[in-house]
Amino acid sequence: MEKLDGKTFDIVNENIEKLKDIFPDVVTDGKVDFIKLQQNLGNYIEKSKERYDFTWNGKSKAIQLAQKQTSGTLRPNKKESVNWNSTNNLYIEGDNLEVLKILQNSYRNKVKAVYIDPPYNTGKDFVYQDDFRDNVKSYKYRLQENYKSNAETNGRFHTDWLNMMYSRLKVARNLISNDGVIFISIDEVEFPKLRMICDEIFGEINHIADFVWKNKTGGGNDSKHIAVEHEYVVMYAKNEVSLHSIFEPYKPEYLKRYNQEDEIGKFYWDTFKRKSGKQYYPIECPDGTILEFDDLGNPISWLRSEKRFLEDKKNGEIKFVKTSNGWSVHFKQRLPEGKKPRTVFLEESIFKNKGNTSDGSEEILDLFKKNVFQNPKPINLVKHLISFSLEKDDIILDFFAGSATSAQAVMELNVEDNGKRRYILVQLPEEIDPTNTENQPAVEYLEQNHKKKNISEISKERIRLGIEEIKHTKEKDLKDMDLGFKVFELDETNLYTWDSVEENIEQNLLDLVDPLKKGRNQEDVVYEILLKYGVDLTVPIEDTMISGNKVYDVGMGYLLICLEKKLKLNVVEEIAKKKPTRVVFYDEGFKDDTVRINAQQVLKQYGVEDIRVI
Repeated sequence: MEKLDGKTFDIVNENIEKLKDIFPDVVTDGKVDFIKLQQNLGNYIEKSKERYDFTWNGKSKAIQLAQKQTSGTLRPNKKESVNWNSTNNLYIEGDNLEVLKILQNSYRNKVKAVYIDPPYNTGKDFVYQDDFRDNVKSYKYRLQENYKSNAETNGRFHTDWLNMMYSRLKVARNLISNDGVIFISIDEVEFPKLRMICDEIFGEINHIADFVWKNKTGGGNDSKHIAVEHEYVVMYAKNEVSLHSIFEPYKPEYLKRYNQEDEIGKFYWDTFKRKSGKQYYPIECPDGTILEFDDLGNPISWLRSEKRFLEDKKNGEIKFVKTSNGWSVHFKQRLPEGKKPRTVFLEESIFKNKGNTSDGSEEILDLFKKNVFQNPKPINLVKHLISFSLEKDDIILDFFAGSATSAQAVMELNVEDNGKRRYILVQLPEEIDPTNTENQPAVEYLEQNHKKKNISEISKERIRLGIEEIKHTKEKDLKDMDLGFKVFELDETNLYTWDSVEENIEQNLLDLVDPLKKGRNQEDVVYEILLKYGVDLTVPIEDTMISGNKVYDVGMGYLLICLEKKLKLNVVEEIAKKKPTRVVFYDEGFKDDTVRINAQQVLKQYGVEDIRVI
């Protein structure tokens, strides 16, 4: 029986394996021989000491932090969730760097789009302070303190922000699918530096666009010299070569003119004659009439070349309409697949209303009846980005969830087009400062509803209120819509055996008698196993009883987990008869060593080869 690794995905080891596939001779016993690597690269080695490089204090530590594995876990919180048993959406509360690492096994290369609206580093924003030794312990300690903003007077004003962003973007890239993208909202303060770190992490070749979003009118109060009326949305691809064609969906009003349809698609009949152009040639009508000159004797210009016209005529794309003045030539104007998104997001277009900051505030006010969140992004902005980057069953990740605009955008878009898009939101339970007058509406709302005074509570409540709004305002059958979310909370591992820091050897030996930490339960461990195994957190789980022992059936037989003690062979045999793909037990969960040895043989007799213990 093989021990299940309690650590998260090891990106460094994977990179070494990729290098080994390309240059087998440069890796020996898991170590890279850089001299041989240089020999393989030949002349493509940077030898000059004077070269372009973007660096800052703490960058190397940020890289190491992104590569460092964690033994942290996510614990389910059904009480805070909505429609736990049926939803495929996730809301995760905790430090996003650790959460991103924990999600590596289950969601690596599975997220189609990332949208984040990180702190803009205006001098008032909170910036995450990471701890290289144990970031989960550090996170839990910081929960008991007030989070501090990154003041401009701080000597590390820019470097603190860069360190925060670099490590998180580095890890997030692993979650994006090969044909996926990332969108990052930012203002002019850190826009240049964000572009530089994204060029480094995602590759300059994978930069797709910098959208300019007109987010307000005026801006004089925020600006020293020039009124700033815009922000940016930076877009990168994971792999530009694999990126599918990007088109904006049309608004319903625009589609109305395409009122006919054939086996190819929607179209309408449009006139083939053009007022300008140089496509001159005679066209013969059904009665032999030749159309070549207009009533004034000027040559008629046609939409397409004569060769293309004859092809279209042969294929039924042309028709002649008899009029009082003679004949009119028409062609099938087909609905294009879409229009390429424009880099400037104005307030209105024929495709989408992108919204502005005041729209986002009004949306919050409509839901909460109070201004509980400052400067939220409007739903239409995120819906617009999702509309041309996600298919109907893709996953979007937002690891700076804030007011949870992304969740409501996904739900509304799914209702509009019957999509099955899923969201994963991550938010730090950052405490709301009650002494700040701008925060008073949020503090009052949370107090009235007996909730903790942090941003995460506002975020979750916004999703709940958004669900209720959809139920009451959308005039359609919602029974197949996913209007729910599972809540998970970041915590240290549930098992003593997987603790990354061993501080007391004698205590650890005693802990091995019962590997489960105080206050944790079997369900906590089940979800931790899913994360370590790389299983989606939303797969169905059923618990059944076998000879008085609880067994968790994950994914209808994909994985069976039994965390009972003193297991007898007959219980193992009953589990084996279900013929699961894989099974997990406690290492010390068998009645004795004889049962443990025989259990493995019984499982293999029934075709179960993947047998793990924790």
